[in-house]
Amino acid sequence: MADKRVVVTGMGVVSPLGLDASSTWEAALAGKSGAGPITKFDAAGYKTRIAAEVKDFDPLKWIDRKDLKKMDIFIQYAIACTMMAMEDAGYQVSEEEAERVGVYIGAGLGGLPEIERQKALLDEAGPRRISPFFIPMVISNLAPGYVAMFTGAKGPNMAVVTACATGTHSIGEAMHAIKRGDIDVAFAGGVESTITPLGIGGFNALRAITTRNDDPAAASRPFDKDRDGFLMGEAGTVLVLESLEHARARGAEIYGEVAGYGATCDAYHITSPDPAGDGAARCMKMAMRSGGIGIDGVDYINAHGTSTPLNDFFETLAIKSVFGDRAHDLWVSSTKSMTGHCLGAAGAIEAFFSIMALKEGIAPPTINYETPDPECDLDYVPNTAREGDLRAVLSNSFGFGGTNATLLFKRF
Repeated sequence: MADKRVVVTGMGVVSPLGLDASSTWEAALAGKSGAGPITKFDAAGYKTRIAAEVKDFDPLKWIDRKDLKKMDIFIQYAIACTMMAMEDAGYQVSEEEAERVGVYIGAGLGGLPEIERQKALLDEAGPRRISPFFIPMVISNLAPGYVAMFTGAKGPNMAVVTACATGTHSIGEAMHAIKRGDIDVAFAGGVESTITPLGIGGFNALRAITTRNDDPAAASRPFDKDRDGFLMGEAGTVLVLESLEHARARGAEIYGEVAGYGATCDAYHITSPDPAGDGAARCMKMAMRSGGIGIDGVDYINAHGTSTPLNDFFETLAIKSVFGDRAHDLWVSSTKSMTGHCLGAAGAIEAFFSIMALKEGIAPPTINYETPDPECDLDYVPNTAREGDLRAVLSNSFGFGGTNATLLFKRF
């Protein structure tokens, strides 16, 4: 088997902080929150009436109006982010290498907005009103499917669906395909848009999301003692991954190297993390082992850091388990404090933040960190971005069902 090095050459982002990669990064460094009152539906009767929404997204920049009626918004995000990533990478799929280009883009919940809309049409007017495009509008694999149609990529095409770890698993699996020599290029990431009556109502029923409605910007507060649940977000992020030799052959700019990947399962509970942090710890160790790096080589962790009481504590516990005494020297921040929890897109946008942190030598902050929690006692880069010499970064994602994923990025 080949063991090729894999690098990132392009990035496309749509987020609550901005409609492209540069504006999203600048807002994160400034510690801005993307939170606000929900505008996508009337949330007056809900316990949670706030979210981190993408604002002013215009799909017509990339998609013809006649095609929009065939796509739920998560698919639109996938196309937009891929097109931006390709432009950033200066790359187009040629017919000669189309079979060597894969697409690995997942969504955690898929087309929930359209499912709700079509159910309302069914109830109001009967089955004849259901759109003939309904099924392909909502199934998750139509995100990579449409991306392939828009770009001409004819290699492996798949949608990983692993809840909040979706984006991270997608990038990790794409990395493996390139390292094995199966393909040379991949469009990889995650997309999600489920700020809907069922989405918010369902997480309210789980008691998983914040109810700090009177102060949206302060609602997501990972590792803070007064955290009360995650803030729902939405986003899309797609990376262009290439083998190093392919990138060098075409003179591409390289952002960083995808050097390692870990994937484990807690095998414990449908929603709660392993109380010992075992699955998360094994996942970080696997990513470092596969990337050929020890605990002394990692400088920063972009944490899963959801702002829920259990997750933040157990992730802190897992980091201590892996790094021992060095855990207190690491920088650990959660960008969910600004973007909210973007579910299936979370790992992908956090990979973007991790790569930019390496490239620019600056870690984005954990905002809203005001009251330290004695059980969460690491350096969470509170409230202000921090410059430093970052050599390698871990990005963690943990999902319902006990699924865990970690990526290791190295400075190139």
